[in-house]
Amino acid sequence: MKTRRTLKGHGNKVLCMDWCKDKRRIVSSSQDGKVIVWDAFTTNKEHAVTMPCTWVMACAYAPSGCAIACGGLDNKCSVYPLTFDKNENMAAKKKSVAMHTNYLSACSFTNSDMQILTASGDGTCALWDVESGQLLQSFHGHGADVLCLDLAPSETGNTFVSGGCDKKAMVWDMRTGQCIQSFETHESDINSVRYYPSGDAFASGSDDASCRLYDLRADREVAIYSKESIIFGASSVDFSLSGRLLFAGYNDYTINVWDVLKGTRVSILFGHENRVSTLRVSPDGTAFCSGSWDHTLRIWA
Repeated sequence: MKTRRTLKGHGNKVLCMDWCKDKRRIVSSSQDGKVIVWDAFTTNKEHAVTMPCTWVMACAYAPSGCAIACGGLDNKCSVYPLTFDKNENMAAKKKSVAMHTNYLSACSFTNSDMQILTASGDGTCALWDVESGQLLQSFHGHGADVLCLDLAPSETGNTFVSGGCDKKAMVWDMRTGQCIQSFETHESDINSVRYYPSGDAFASGSDDASCRLYDLRADREVAIYSKESIIFGASSVDFSLSGRLLFAGYNDYTINVWDVLKGTRVSILFGHENRVSTLRVSPDGTAFCSGSWDHTLRIWA
């Protein structure tokens, strides 16, 4: 595996990224307030929005590929429709969907463009209707900032997992707003959570320099991915399409690749010149993209 493309254009730390379902477009957000839509093959920038705030910590692509959502220190989640008209002012079509009482840390569309799930520094997650901006459900239970969330992969799945500064990972029922499972084995903030492709487990990455695997049916932690030589926190995790590999980005500028079943490290990827902040495997599993505080994104395959 090596870097196949480098995406340059952000003027500051890249904080978040997401793939479009078309397997080729990427949205990324940055500390400079910019949100950029890229073509990962050509590295061209297709759209750019400057947000009213810096530290745009969250961004997401709509399932249809026709809109993006983003937010950060403005405590809001804003949705921008994407059109092919290059001259169109995207900011004019902006819709403010979610309002939290603290920063937005993560956002994700549900299985349609109509609903969006958000996580916030106010300690809550929330489900919103995109059209009306109405709050459909709120999720209370974390004792501190919620830093990350991930939706269960199945179409029927009405659950999601969140992680935060209270060292807890919590699994929620979207219909009732209830926490159905909670795991507290990390020793520091949980920065990233990601479901196993089957939906029966999830992985987490933490400031305690470990990644962990939780089995939902067994209701317990089943694996720890760590080494004595790894002393920096894991900022972002994602699985390969088969679920055999776990990619994890770290604050020591590296990406570690773990064998999920054996619990061993199979590879270290070097290239970024500052901490890796975000990492996502492409929808078809042929590549993954990482974003970093070195202002760039890299496509690996």
